Amino acid sequence: ADTKLADGRRVLDLGPSRLSGAGVEDATAGFEAQGGAGWSVSLEFRKDAGQEWKKLTGEAACHPAGDDRRRVAIVLDQKVISSPQVDPSVGCGAGLPSGATQITGSFSADEARDLALLIKGGALPVPVEIVEQRTVGPTLGAAAIDASAQAALIGAAATALFITIVYRLFGALAAVALGAYGVISYAALVALGVTLTLPGLAGFVLAIGMAVDANVLVFERAREECADRPKRSLRSALTTGFQKAWSAVADSNATTLIAAGLLFFLGSGPVKGFGVTLAIGVIASMFSALVIARALTEIAANSRFVSDYRNVNGIARPGAVRTWLTRKDPQIFRKPVRWLVVSAALVAVAVAGIVVRGVDLGVEFTGGRLVEYSTSRPVDVETARDTLAAAGFGDAEVTTAGDGDLSVRTGKLDNDGEHALRAALAEEGGETTKVRDELIGPSLGDELRRNALIALGVAVAVQLAYLAVRFRWTFAVSSVAAMVHDVILVVGAFAWLGRPVDGIFLAALLTVIGYSVNDSVVVFDRVRELWGANRRTPLDTIARRAVLQTVPRTVNTGMGALFILAALAVLGGDSLADFALALLIGIVVGTWSSVFTAVPGALLLERNAKTPPPVPGKRKGKGSTRGRAGASRRDPLDNGARV
Repeated sequence: ADTKLADGRRVLDLGPSRLSGAGVEDATAGFEAQGGAGWSVSLEFRKDAGQEWKKLTGEAACHPAGDDRRRVAIVLDQKVISSPQVDPSVGCGAGLPSGATQITGSFSADEARDLALLIKGGALPVPVEIVEQRTVGPTLGAAAIDASAQAALIGAAATALFITIVYRLFGALAAVALGAYGVISYAALVALGVTLTLPGLAGFVLAIGMAVDANVLVFERAREECADRPKRSLRSALTTGFQKAWSAVADSNATTLIAAGLLFFLGSGPVKGFGVTLAIGVIASMFSALVIARALTEIAANSRFVSDYRNVNGIARPGAVRTWLTRKDPQIFRKPVRWLVVSAALVAVAVAGIVVRGVDLGVEFTGGRLVEYSTSRPVDVETARDTLAAAGFGDAEVTTAGDGDLSVRTGKLDNDGEHALRAALAEEGGETTKVRDELIGPSLGDELRRNALIALGVAVAVQLAYLAVRFRWTFAVSSVAAMVHDVILVVGAFAWLGRPVDGIFLAALLTVIGYSVNDSVVVFDRVRELWGANRRTPLDTIARRAVLQTVPRTVNTGMGALFILAALAVLGGDSLADFALALLIGIVVGTWSSVFTAVPGALLLERNAKTPPPVPGKRKGKGSTRGRAGASRRDPLDNGARV
């Protein structure tokens, strides 16, 4: 039967013979100069499809030349893209061989290539569905970029000033190394073609904290060496500080790199982006702290002026925090259970918030559409809700955004619905401009949520195994328990505050996890060192000494991170406020848990583990002593290591 197309062309129904595009192996455009055929398209078919093609063209060849029934129609998306006739040389029923089929005609080069691409495209009968769409207006984008840049610069400058005040000349040199970290990280981003997003910014904030932490660890260990042996040279104390801080720096960065790799390979969306930038940042931070900062400080330590004037170098005298702790010597672990009771109470309050208030999952995890509008006249939230409900959008959630804008979140909403929603707001607010539009399909939301949970679960399991090998299983379990404690508290705080748990929050939560594990590793590394050197001393006494010795490092590292986060919270605007808030809460609870959750938990596990405590090596044989005299003895805190 005749079929008229919308553009006026006419083709004929060729009957029951059909061949799916899935049978096409390849279609290529080529030029033949010798035969004068010009540009043509060569077709290759799969094995079974080749027989169908031969049958189809054989049936068409049974009609006389010039008859429309001798044509073969190529249809894509219910439109005929080409209808060539079977060559008159092909006999009835013979058909065209699958390996020697060409479509010829008065094709230009572009037409032949386009036809080949369309034929190959027909082999992919997959419906296209929008699963994610993000639109950011230029005003919002420019404002967010400027605010982030200003916050990063001011925060980094405040951090550099702080460590300079605390550690004087050596702190200033560490600040120079921190600047080198920024240059190296940016160069790596440019070389890899990485796009910096908010999760990427989170990864760099964590890496900056780790870079500062590595220098603080070294300087505090050097201060301890100078306090224990006042007459030793500054260069010797600094070298010993680098040597003794190496294990803590290596373990904390190794656990972070493991997590970053797993988040990249197992996560998706913002989780994957966080893993990429975190890995780049950690590698760059280690290089800047352990290579650049070490080279600069060792050069300075060789100067007689720096060595002689203790107020100049910054490490020859103990800091104020260490002096106060030495004088007070608080007995903090006489009853470790009471600290666990306090942590359990905090977790109970957080869980209550999650149950009572609920978690406001963002559009990234639930699917739906989030649109932000700017109106010429101010419109309060209640008025906007009533207006949208009257317009048929009763399920829309309306909140305020930065600079008086309105943020509207709905479930399924097509473009026509979005136009109607904007028109309804324009009745109250006058000229209404869309400055942000995010569309996440439910399948993508499920994928993000599922992949994020899988990546986090595997990262926790791998970190648990790593810490169990490097330390003791009791320390590993306590570290992971403290990390879970921090996650619950941060989520509970956002539930009580009514803040959204979205991609921004996820980036911050991943950063909090990194800080939590890093803090616990530093504390347990000191416990391992002290317990190995004082095997007869009770573990609770060792733990108290380790915590008091690492508190100056914890305070100084936390202050350095707080400067950056405070700048992000004040200058970053609404887009970074939740991110900075989550990190501020996370650093506070992470510092608490690494001391008052992880350490008491390890003490209780050690008491109930029924494993023998470390004891000095016994005399074995005449004239030989295991341990100090040269024979090796096994360190129970470093499974398999030898001291």
